[in-house]
Amino acid sequence: MAMEGLGRVFNIIPIAAGNGFSLKQATACTFVCTGNDTFTLTVASTFGGSYATPGNIITRIYTNTATNGTATWVKASQAASNAVTIASGTVAFTVFGIQLADPKAYVKVSVGGSGLVTAILHDLTASRGPANLAILGA
Repeated sequence: MAMEGLGRVFNIIPIAAGNGFSLKQATACTFVCTGNDTFTLTVASTFGGSYATPGNIITRIYTNTATNGTATWVKASQAASNAVTIASGTVAFTVFGIQLADPKAYVKVSVGGSGLVTAILHDLTASRGPANLAILGA
């Protein structure tokens, strides 16, 4: 029998731009961003806390000229930063929990304009049925 991935290996926030959420239930989060925009990562100790830069932890990104699966991902490097800027297409970057200083466990990617952000939390620390996954934005 096939096993579903949601709750077993990943959780997802389809519209994550500007929304803080907990990274406590996963070891990493990959942000998939589209639109001509700047995507800025911030972190906090609590959901309602003061979000600030985690330092310049984003260096490896993946770009894709298409948003519909018709092009390949290309690995790219950028100068260490807490932000990523693209003119078109899609960019993906991963934030690992171990990159965040204790007790920072809440992350947020904000956009400068109308960019779109999807957050895929992966390598979950415990498998659960989708209905039993923790609410991330609280």
